Amino acid sequence: MDTNFYEMVYEIARLIPKGRVTSYGAIAKSLGAAKSSRMVGHAMSYAGTAHPKVPAHRVVNSNGLLTGKFHFDPPELMEELLLKEGVEVKNDKVVNFKKVFWNPMDLEE
Repeated sequence: MDTNFYEMVYEIARLIPKGRVTSYGAIAKSLGAAKSSRMVGHAMSYAGTAHPKVPAHRVVNSNGLLTGKFHFDPPELMEELLLKEGVEVKNDKVVNFKKVFWNPMDLEE
């Protein structure tokens, strides 16, 4: 487990604004490791143990699918947390994904 990489992933994830989502790939790209989206996903599976807290529910796959939901207890919690922030989800997929997508490469947001 590369804890430095994981910590960098968590730092980016903590920046995701409420009501927005980003993808594993966007986080990887922002860290200069564009081909490491799976490693970002792996890091997010341990996000529950990180301090300060990491809003892991805001990280989805590149199609807006809640592929990380099985790391939540219960799995429905990921969708519930997104709904509380105003992110609509249908069939385990973020509705209006492009509209609510937050790109960590866009520093002006």
